[in-house]
Amino acid sequence: MASKVNFEKQLSRLEEIVSKLEEEQTDLDASVKLFEEGVALSKELSQKLETVKFKVEELKKKGAELLTQPFDTDLAEDSDGK
Repeated sequence: MASKVNFEKQLSRLEEIVSKLEEEQTDLDASVKLFEEGVALSKELSQKLETVKFKVEELKKKGAELLTQPFDTDLAEDSDGK
C-alpha cells in the first residue's frame, strides 16, 4: 500500500511549484511539467478539503442533535425519588 503524503507536505510542494513558476529562468518544458504537477496537487488538496468540510458538517449536525435531546430526569433522580 502506497503511503499517503499528508496535506501539509502537499501544500508545501504546491507552494514550491508556484515559486518556481514565478521564476523567469524556468524553461518552458520544466514549467509545463511543474504546472501539470501543480494542477494535480491542487485538485487533490481541494478534494481533501471538501471531505474534511463534509465531516465537520456531519459532526456539527450530530452535536446539535445531541444537544437538543431532552434531558431524562428519571435517570437523574436517586433511588429515593429525589
